[in-house]
Formats: sequence, structure tokens, C-alpha cells
Amino acid sequence: MRVSTSYRFAVLAAFGLAASPLAAQETPEEVAAAALEAAPVWDGHNDVPIQLRARFGNEIGDFDFVDTLDTETAERKAMHSDIVRLRQGKVGAQWWSVYVSASLDEPEAVQMTLEQIDVTKRLIAQNPDALQLALTADDVEDAIANGRIASLMGMEGGHSIGNSLAVLRQMYDLGARYMTLTHGRTLDWADSATDAPRHGGLNEFGMDVVREMNRIGMLVDLSHVSEAAMHDALDVARAPVIFSHSGARAVTGHLRNVPDSVLERLPLNGGIVMVVALPWFINEDLRNHAANRAAEQARLEALYAGLPDEVEALMAKWDAENREPVSTISDMADHIDHIREVAGIDHIGIGGDYDGMPHGPVGMEDVTGYPALFEELARRGYSQADLEKISMRNMLRVMREAEAYAASQSGAAPIEYPAGADRDPKD
Repeated sequence: MRVSTSYRFAVLAAFGLAASPLAAQETPEEVAAAALEAAPVWDGHNDVPIQLRARFGNEIGDFDFVDTLDTETAERKAMHSDIVRLRQGKVGAQWWSVYVSASLDEPEAVQMTLEQIDVTKRLIAQNPDALQLALTADDVEDAIANGRIASLMGMEGGHSIGNSLAVLRQMYDLGARYMTLTHGRTLDWADSATDAPRHGGLNEFGMDVVREMNRIGMLVDLSHVSEAAMHDALDVARAPVIFSHSGARAVTGHLRNVPDSVLERLPLNGGIVMVVALPWFINEDLRNHAANRAAEQARLEALYAGLPDEVEALMAKWDAENREPVSTISDMADHIDHIREVAGIDHIGIGGDYDGMPHGPVGMEDVTGYPALFEELARRGYSQADLEKISMRNMLRVMREAEAYAASQSGAAPIEYPAGADRDPKD
């Protein structure tokens, strides 16, 4: 067989590149940098909007989001996020959480969620050179191509819809593109991971919430829900689910994390776990230390009721004798390793939870730390293609698949309940 000269040169060139000592010696830093250049981080959860409410009452006319290091006060540490540091952290797309407290009465929660959507849109509009509102996967790619951080909105907790599928649909129309089914409290239709269960997961109305979210193209977020509710949602879902900010329960036993029984189901569903940076969720020693400290506080308050100064002094002694463990980047990487082992590389993302926690792990205290995490993963043998999936491409696929399913249901009627009956979910 005659082989062309150009073909021989191509083969030799390819062999030379593969055998090149320079290629073989590509450093973890270089692998991580190349991955984040090609596919910057699409982060699953950031709580800047609730910081705007807590710090400024949502009055942001004079707020400078370019640099927030000057936001530290006697009561609050500086914010974790701003445009300069998001750029340093190689964040290309951000889910902004329009969270409000689950302790609110539902009508108030609905109103406050609307206000959080409003303030998030105003923040984006005030920074047009850096932020761009994104409602679709195409919008995300367009924003990044324009050199802006794609800005999406997710609701954190089904209390934000007030037991109403009509409100759910209107929140979608206003731009919310995911909803975490619960936050810290069990709802009339869904059990929380950190509250007493009432439904054994989701009741029938809760399953209809998942069905309607799939129909309209809103992503179902299962962070914060009970294990039974995770399984119920996966039973019903016809589009990929997400965990916007969770770890692996087999690594750290916090109930906010995802058990292996659920991780094993993700390949069939197509969903992803966006791994959280919150130290108490990713370091078992730290989680146990927090529990022991809370128990000691309760013990002393029972022993010295009415003597707060004595309790404070004894707690200071306990703290000095029981130093808090330290969480590191390695802890977060361990969770990624475990999810890869159980669910596979196609089912991992990143969901830091910055500005919704006291601080991140050492080396990832704020949003600038993502490159260090990806360097650690590269040191562990993750390829550039692997890292691109984790940083952005898995989330992009999930959103496209959710959009495709919604498009396939364009002729399907909305799920309806008689007016007022949405508040009487069916068990």
C-alpha cells in the first residue's frame, strides 16, 4: 500500500508529540490551567444575594461588586466573592442562590424570593462588563465567549413557591432555573435531610413538583433533601437532577451529603453532584468536633443555668483544650475521588457555597481557590479532559438535556390543582 508523504509526516509528528519529554513532563499546574482556560468553572451555588439583603437591605446603588474586601465589619467578615476574585478563581458561570430562610411563613417567603430575584438582576445589570444574565445553556456559552461571567439564578428551598405550582411556573418565567426541593425544614410535600421526616420522602404533590419542573425545564436540585426524597425524585425525574452543593456521605457522614445508594443511580439519570467546599461537610473530624462542642455547650448550660459568665469561661477552656481540626483542599478532592469511583467522571461538578458559609478549606477560603483545587486533582491523575468535565462540561450537558426534555414536552399541559388546593397536598 502506498502511503503519502503528508500522512507519514502527520504520523511522525503525532508520535513525536506523544513521546516528547516536554509533553510527558506537563505539570499539574499546567494541566489545571489549560483545563480552566478551555472550560472555566461553572459553580453550582453562591449566596451573594442573601449577603446583599443581610448587609445592605438590598439597597445596592452604591455597592461596588468589583472588590468587596472592604465589606468586613465588627459583626461580619468580608464577603467571599467579587468580580476581581471570581476572575482570579477562573469562574466562568455562576448559579446565584436567591435563598430566603425556610423559617418564614410561605407568603412572606414567596415575596422575599421575588425580592432576591430582583436584587440579583439589578446586581447583574450594574456590572454589564463583567456579568451577563443567562437563562439557557446557549446563554452561558455566549456570556463566556463575550468575556463575561454567565449569571444564573437558583431557588434554595421549595418554601419559596408557597405550595403552588402556579408560583413555581412564574418563578421560572422570572428567570429561576433550578430549585432545591427543601432547605433546612421539612415541607408539606418534601422531607428535609436535617429535619424530622413526615412523608417518607416526597408525597404525591412533591412528585408533581418534580414532574412540573421537568416539563418547564427547571432543574431539580436535591441538595438539602432526605435520602428517601432523593430516591423518590429520581424515580419520577425524566431529566437529569443536580446536587448544587453537596459532598459524598461515605467520606463525611453529614446528612446533607449524598449516600452511595443515590450516587449509584446517577449514571442512569444523567445527573451530577456539584461538590461543596463547606469544611464541616467535607471533613469528618471537623464535623465530629462541632458536634462535641455543641454537646459540651448544652451540658454546661444545663449545669450552670443562669450563670452565663461561668459557661463562657468553661467553654473557653474547652476550646483551648480541644482545638478545631483544619479542613484542606485535599478533603474536597477526596469527595470528588469518591464520586468518580461510584458514579463516574460524568457526574461531578463544583458547588462551593461561598458567601453562605464562614469560610472555605485552607487554600480555598474564598472564590479565588478553585485553580488550587484543580491542580490537586491534576496531581491525583485527572486528565485535562476530566477536569473540563468537572469544571463546566458536565453541568452544560445536564442543562442541555433538561432543556431538550422540556422541548419534547412543549405540547404537554401544565399540571393543575384547583385554586387554593395547592395548599392541601395529597398524601
